[in-house]
Amino acid sequence: MALGGVHVDREWIGARASVTFTFLVAVLSVATGIANISAAPSGPLVQYVPELVQQTVGFTGALTGFLMLGSAFGLRSGLRSAWVSTIVLLPVTAAQGLLQASVYSYPLVALSAISLPVILLNHGRFTRELDLTATQLAAIVSLVGAQLYGTAGTYALREEFNGVQSLTDAYWYTIVTGSTVGYGDITPASDRASLFAISVLLVNVAAFAVALGVLLTPAIEARLSKALGKMNESQLDLLDDHILVLGYGELTEPILEELDEKTQFLIVTPESERARTLSERGYSVLTGDPSDEEMLEKAKISLARAVVVATNEDAQDALAILTARQLNPEIRIVAAATHRENVNKMKRAGADTVISPTTIGGHLLVESALGGEDSEAIADRILGEDDERNRQR
Repeated sequence: MALGGVHVDREWIGARASVTFTFLVAVLSVATGIANISAAPSGPLVQYVPELVQQTVGFTGALTGFLMLGSAFGLRSGLRSAWVSTIVLLPVTAAQGLLQASVYSYPLVALSAISLPVILLNHGRFTRELDLTATQLAAIVSLVGAQLYGTAGTYALREEFNGVQSLTDAYWYTIVTGSTVGYGDITPASDRASLFAISVLLVNVAAFAVALGVLLTPAIEARLSKALGKMNESQLDLLDDHILVLGYGELTEPILEELDEKTQFLIVTPESERARTLSERGYSVLTGDPSDEEMLEKAKISLARAVVVATNEDAQDALAILTARQLNPEIRIVAAATHRENVNKMKRAGADTVISPTTIGGHLLVESALGGEDSEAIADRILGEDDERNRQR
């Protein structure tokens, strides 16, 4: 991609980069906030920022970092609301870094400034609306309701509690009771207050249990999807500038090993057992027919860099090539033909380059047998192994 005449790798400005930058800003914001809580200000702005502001933004910086983590996970799911929150929070993290008036804050300010244009460039990639289920709504309502119940009730009964004088004290008591920390600084002084404290504990524990179940359910579903060799919608939404590997066969294995070291790729295979095995090895897999239009659209063929087709079934490969070419006329398609007579057929189907491994292997063996260059030397040169050996020498 060219920006202002300068070529920029899409991996640095794509949707995945947006998620990565947001996550890094979040971690750095938390770390910087914690570091600046106890560190003495030492930056060039220290004389212009009041000490109270410096201390305050240390705490708020850490809190903003945790909010940014939530935005990063939302971006990973393709949520539009997460994109909006990230755009709002990035200037906040940069401003907090400046107000912290510390040399530790400079990386946070710089990374926030770099991340903002990347997020803005990908506004069209995060379009999924936040669709809360009934369970998720119940979890939110139960959490908020439990906090309101505990805070309002404790404040109303403040005369019957030791140490409650304000709403802040009442909220503090609700939090430490619901979390079962129980510091002991606030205690009930009557039977009615004790009974109310028990109810606060039960209500908060139940609310947290519901929320925990809501949080764990998507994680369990994602784990099951991975075990079954499937990708969820949020993972598919982040595909960009990737290689599509259509089908799997004996010829595909060395291709995967080579791609794994160089770029992002997605395998589309109809065999569920094979998909599960590949997924367990850490590969991105989509279970489905490689020649199905809907499946290739789901695999984001419109955003893919290239297509690789190399199984042992030339007829199926030709059909997959034909479908891929129809869906994306501009994409580069590379294929391997098991039988030499099928090379031209695959090219007519739409492949840009077709290689016949058996033909190449036969040619190398014949050349070696007739006294030409050794076939192993040729193979080593193709694989770059000669260069590696020369470097080792």
